[in-house]
Amino acid sequence: MAKERLDKILANMGYGTRKEVKLLVKQKEVSVNGNIVKDASMHVSPEDDDIFVYGEKLIYKKYIYLMMNKPQGVISATEDYYDKTVIDLIAPEYQIFKPAPVGRLDKDTEGLLLLTNDGDLNHRLLSPKKHVPKKYYAVISGIVTEEDVSKFSKGVVLDDGYKTMPAELKILKSQEESQIEVILYEGKFHQVKRMFEAVGKKVVYLKRIEMGPLKLDENLKLGEYRELTEDELENLFNAIEK
Repeated sequence: MAKERLDKILANMGYGTRKEVKLLVKQKEVSVNGNIVKDASMHVSPEDDDIFVYGEKLIYKKYIYLMMNKPQGVISATEDYYDKTVIDLIAPEYQIFKPAPVGRLDKDTEGLLLLTNDGDLNHRLLSPKKHVPKKYYAVISGIVTEEDVSKFSKGVVLDDGYKTMPAELKILKSQEESQIEVILYEGKFHQVKRMFEAVGKKVVYLKRIEMGPLKLDENLKLGEYRELTEDELENLFNAIEK
């Protein structure tokens, strides 16, 4: 790995501004390969060199990838003056990486949300050209019919006149409150809700369960999160390469 300035690396890892990192060095709290650092601007390789701060070894990561089971009442944003955000739910050790949600889930929608500081991955997953599939489970007020399935498969016209791409609608239970799964290949504002409104029905509960090759970990309780496994990451990168 190419070498970088030590003060830049430590600043990126949450140890303060470069000025504050220089103070750490002055206080002899930083060592590299067993030697006390005297110059904060020295170049090091965070993957090859042993860097210690406050006597603890630096575990360097450039990017983080978190899967969250987003609860209702929390917004998909990095900050907000009024509402709790998904970033507020994660520990400081992850917040220092400054991750951002990939796409958005409505405030009252639950389920799979990916958070990362990998801007390139974020951009490519959301690119309209990629058509990354997203699967939702929903409870619908009204009886969902095969006619609705047919309409979704051809695309429906939303309230603003936009015609959606074809979507795959599957009826799990059809009654006064129907249960369905739907796969979308785009991400318009409130799209699932608006598509059902277009066929005269209302979404009363919505949960995203898949995004591309990622499936929501059923062991994650609402508000919980974990890092993606190596297999999940590999599958994710393979999906956006296609």
